[in-house]
Amino acid sequence: MTEISNDEGQLVTDASPTAPRRPGEPALAALGLAAPALSPDDASPHTFPGGGRWRTEVPSVEGPEALAVVLKEASRLDVPIHRISQGSGIWMLTDAEITEMVEATGERDIELCLFTGPRGIWDIGASTRSDSRGGGLRARGHDAVAGCVEDAVRATELGVKCLLVADEGVLWTLHRARVAGILPADTTFKVSALIGPVNPASYAVYENLGADSLNVPSDLTLDHLTEIRRVSAAPMDMYIEAPDDLGGYIRMYEVAELIRRGAPLYLKFGLSKTPGLYPYGHHLRDLTLSTARERVRRGRLALDLLARHGAGGDMAPLGSRLPGALSRFDTPS
Repeated sequence: MTEISNDEGQLVTDASPTAPRRPGEPALAALGLAAPALSPDDASPHTFPGGGRWRTEVPSVEGPEALAVVLKEASRLDVPIHRISQGSGIWMLTDAEITEMVEATGERDIELCLFTGPRGIWDIGASTRSDSRGGGLRARGHDAVAGCVEDAVRATELGVKCLLVADEGVLWTLHRARVAGILPADTTFKVSALIGPVNPASYAVYENLGADSLNVPSDLTLDHLTEIRRVSAAPMDMYIEAPDDLGGYIRMYEVAELIRRGAPLYLKFGLSKTPGLYPYGHHLRDLTLSTARERVRRGRLALDLLARHGAGGDMAPLGSRLPGALSRFDTPS
């Protein structure tokens, strides 16, 4: 048994992860309303390399000032953080800002993940504004791919080790660059929620294209997660609370079951009912800092739920970031 501080500074007992309880289980069982027993067949057999079944991520940390707020709040609320990600794009940050973020996360052994380059929703292509949203977040044309590669090279030269990608061609290109030594071998690629795979076949394709973790949409069912885990062990990222432009789903009471089905899983602490921040600028400063602080608090709430249900164990060690051995397509020589 271990104890974890909640947001009021109270100690919450974290029971053994081998026998977690489901929400409301004792009371419902006493009323004859117990849920059916969980099947071991739908549990994920996979873990992160080095141990643990879940890691944490705070998204939408758009610059050094927001990062400082997140780190301060995480220390105050005792929220462990494995990864911090940014959504506006590498091109929206100066070299000095990137370096400051690299140094601040490096001091705490937290992975920093920055978004690569141009996206269809911001360029002159009209299809993204049509009812079908054709083209979406993907990189339109050679120049957009080149911009993503430029961002990747620049960021890794400044010490960034994780890159967010929203295009299959960009992912494959950056993976080839990693294999060829153009990017450092320990660079990891994270598939954005904006193009997240929704079935096991597409999940496996992204893995083979070079993805090291894949953000799936937060409306996937528990059975969908089990289906994915039957074909791939690549780490999965999932918003426990999704921003409104990704559906606004809040799945805090499902966190333990999401881990059981989807491990190895990054718990992403997003925030609903807030305006979009991308691309970030100082005109959005107050909103960005206040929402950054609240994302950490949402993380504390989710972790408290895990602890109360006796499912808070089996977190991957802090500082761990690599995905383990994954399947890849052969790269051309």
